[in-house]
Amino acid sequence: MKTRNQMKKTILTATILMSGVVIHVSAQTTTPSVDTREHNQQTRIVQGARSGELTRREVVRSERDQRRIHRTERRAKADGQVTKAERAHIHHEQNRASRQLEHNKHDAQQRPGAR
Repeated sequence: MKTRNQMKKTILTATILMSGVVIHVSAQTTTPSVDTREHNQQTRIVQGARSGELTRREVVRSERDQRRIHRTERRAKADGQVTKAERAHIHHEQNRASRQLEHNKHDAQQRPGAR
């Protein structure tokens, strides 16, 4: 009976340790703030295209910037850990793309035939 309880404790301890390792590893590869910003940028691009604030060329460029940022994020996650430097680089790219989008939406150009 004693060995059975010891075995249960051992299995329980091993399970807890393994789940802690899995949580720790997944926490290093998640980038919720990056994902949120990507979603917000995409929404801004779509809204700008619909309203005519963005020309077709500006939409294409903004979409290309977002693909580049997503590719950078994927590469950072590829080794299983997103370092502070990689995260900072992604945020820098997002900031640059956001400023460019803001500039494009508020410049004097409008898409012909837009509402």
